[in-house]
Amino acid sequence: MKPKIILLMAALILAGCAKQPPPRTISLVTSTPMTMLPAPAPKSGTYGDYIHDSASVYGVDENLVKAIIQVESGFNPSAVSRSNAIGLMQLKAETAGRDAYRFKGRYGQPSAYELKDPAINIDLGTAYLGILQRQLSGISNPQTLRYALTVAYVNGAGALLRSFSSDRGRAIAMINDMTPDQFYRHVQTRHPAPQATRYLWKVNNAYLAMR
Repeated sequence: MKPKIILLMAALILAGCAKQPPPRTISLVTSTPMTMLPAPAPKSGTYGDYIHDSASVYGVDENLVKAIIQVESGFNPSAVSRSNAIGLMQLKAETAGRDAYRFKGRYGQPSAYELKDPAINIDLGTAYLGILQRQLSGISNPQTLRYALTVAYVNGAGALLRSFSSDRGRAIAMINDMTPDQFYRHVQTRHPAPQATRYLWKVNNAYLAMR
């Protein structure tokens, strides 16, 4: 084949290639839809400021408040239980709600409307934890105190202390003689309320996940 013909054919081939679209580039960044991304941790969520402020006011562990909300309502402010516990921290107006009102120097009890308000519910629920923390004052180990507060939140401080002794001072002393693991096992085997063990387990798992 003559050199001129070869050069002409090569030029035609190159011109044809130039008209073809460039090859598609595959991105190395996964284009995951926003709905598939993990939800933000509760501490950075909508109620983070309310939780932080209330925990600071009442001297309560902030992560414990978050863990209780997670277990009680799954961060749903409109949640209402069969026993009419309402809102994020599942407060009953006539019991914990009334106690928190008194603790804050108010008369009566909160309305269902108030308890569905996230700011009010968190404030009152955390105030109630503050009440329980006072009732359990004297427990020296922070982890044991957290376990005790968790159990007291669902079944009351009195029931917990009476599982050790009818005398409060002796009960606190017995608790302080235990390790956190020993206290945990005591709740499993000696607490009169069947739900106490499972509640402690669920809240503790949620708490550890918050850290």
